Amino acid sequence: MAAERADNSTQPRHRADAAESALPSPLRIGLSRVVPELKMFYRRPEQLALTFSMPAVICILLGSIFSAKLPNSETSTGAVIAASMLAYGILSTSFINLGISIAADRESGALRRLRGTPATASSYFIGKVALVAIASLAEAVILLLVGVFVFKLRLPTGVFEWFTLGWVFVLGITSCSLLGIFVSNLASNAVSAAVITNGPAVGLQFLSGTYVPLMVLPMWMLTIGSIFPVKWMAQGFRSVLLPPEMVVFEPAGTWEHGRIFLVLTAWSVLGLICCLRVFRWSDKT
Repeated sequence: MAAERADNSTQPRHRADAAESALPSPLRIGLSRVVPELKMFYRRPEQLALTFSMPAVICILLGSIFSAKLPNSETSTGAVIAASMLAYGILSTSFINLGISIAADRESGALRRLRGTPATASSYFIGKVALVAIASLAEAVILLLVGVFVFKLRLPTGVFEWFTLGWVFVLGITSCSLLGIFVSNLASNAVSAAVITNGPAVGLQFLSGTYVPLMVLPMWMLTIGSIFPVKWMAQGFRSVLLPPEMVVFEPAGTWEHGRIFLVLTAWSVLGLICCLRVFRWSDKT
């Protein structure tokens, strides 16, 4: 009997020890990486300046070149470009920056050292996407200020418009971030990552209606651009930052909110699957 009571008395302690030794969840580990990721990002002043200034400068330059008002409208072509440039801001902070920075971390061995911690690939992705979300939000504020004060953009006025702006922003960040993580696995170092991210990014700006309005693009460009998420992000932002009557200048004659949601969600799911399948912690694994 005494032995039985002794065994029973030790069982709760074993359960407590097991609970205490359990590793934190990938979500918790990922969120714990947000602050270190932000510190590393903001300690690179040249990257910080380029990330936040480039989209705004390009927006002002292109908006000043295309300054004529659209037919039967009080909205200038520059305003259309300014609304679309939010998509370029997200692409810059997510796809380009993550593609380069992760390749650099892999090249320097930082990822290999991180693998020796409880961090998993999923938690690593969470930390990176959270970093991009914060940086993209700051980028969006800058671009909105430029759009409102320079090109007379209107801010969303209703709950539905703010909600639309929110989910386009979130899905855009998620899809482009995961694609940036995926592309980083195709690069052997940071230099090659810069090439394979900036090249496609520049092309997508023209195909997606951020550098030039969609109405001047030939049909084959519109078709190619509609495959990728940048075009749909730009269209979603235009739907809430431009007057409702501007919908007539869209290729489909409607804002296509349902299709925007489906395309961005599909790219997010596809990007996550690809990242989990091909992500490598070092050049040798």
